[in-house]
Amino acid sequence: MKNLEKYHSLLETGEVDALLLTSEHNRLYAAQYNVAEGVAVIGKTGSYYFTDSRYIEAAEKNLSGFTVRMTDREHPYTDRINEAIAEQTIKVMGFEEDALTYGEYMHYNEKLTVVLKPYGEKIGSFRASKEPWELELMRKAQEITDKTFTELQSVIHAGMTEKELAAELIYRLYKNGADGLSFDPIVVSGPNTSLPHGVPGERELQYGDFITMDFGCIYKGYCSDMTRTVALGFVTEEMDKVYHTVLAAQMAALAVTKAGATGRQIDAAARDAIADAGYGDYFGHGYGHSLGIEIHESPNLNPSNDKPMPLGAVCSAEPGIYLPGKFGVRIEDVTILTENGCENITKSPKNLIIL
Repeated sequence: MKNLEKYHSLLETGEVDALLLTSEHNRLYAAQYNVAEGVAVIGKTGSYYFTDSRYIEAAEKNLSGFTVRMTDREHPYTDRINEAIAEQTIKVMGFEEDALTYGEYMHYNEKLTVVLKPYGEKIGSFRASKEPWELELMRKAQEITDKTFTELQSVIHAGMTEKELAAELIYRLYKNGADGLSFDPIVVSGPNTSLPHGVPGERELQYGDFITMDFGCIYKGYCSDMTRTVALGFVTEEMDKVYHTVLAAQMAALAVTKAGATGRQIDAAARDAIADAGYGDYFGHGYGHSLGIEIHESPNLNPSNDKPMPLGAVCSAEPGIYLPGKFGVRIEDVTILTENGCENITKSPKNLIIL
């Protein structure tokens, strides 16, 4: 089923007569083509895509299944949407309440000749399970990320700064085929590795450091994600213990990761392994999150998710231990949930690498 058809199926319940898509991510999902700015209306008898002169040519060429109309000063978005409302006699329109600011909502609510109904959860629900063609794009994105990590191992050296390493990382992602970055890379070293979302700075890499790199790329609209922690020169006994505890925790969780298991159950497998090793207080975040068009999607692998994970979900697997003022370790792969387990699409080695 095409993504646009999935959205049309929501209208069959009769709860709403049409869908208003304002977020870039759901517009991309519906059209299977990214237009940076615009608004889409999915109606029972036809779908519309409105954008301005900067993107109208690309939209007309690439948006199959949509009536494309241009916006301008004389024809703002609200006027174009009202045209669609009148043409299809739309009374109630579902919208993404989590994608609008309060000001934007008030503007639409005032200008549109329709009742707006919050519908974000149902609009976003289709993205939890990926289609085979989506999985292929995500595998390709992971290949780019894996290749970049391999190349970085010959680049890292004492004396370079975290910022310099981050720049090398970003350059290689694009060089290897990325269309963009999933997020700003996390590149931290030494005591900075105890910061799960630390920002690359001017600190120079030193022998005896752990270096954590958390990064991903976008390929044809879909994200990759991975984290590797490597050592420079040597590790202490404690560093070795923490690294292998994190690795054991990830392997324990991967062993129970499958469609039908709850996010809480999968998270617990990793969390229990870390707690049993005496580091339970130093693993604060969830074990994993879904990803796809966005780097953080739902559902998640964390203690608060007691619902079964869907077949075809794509989730990160990223336990970590963070010892304040000393160091931290995180290892992250990306998995596709199947009926009997999971497919790990991150191929980079996870043994402790000492450069």
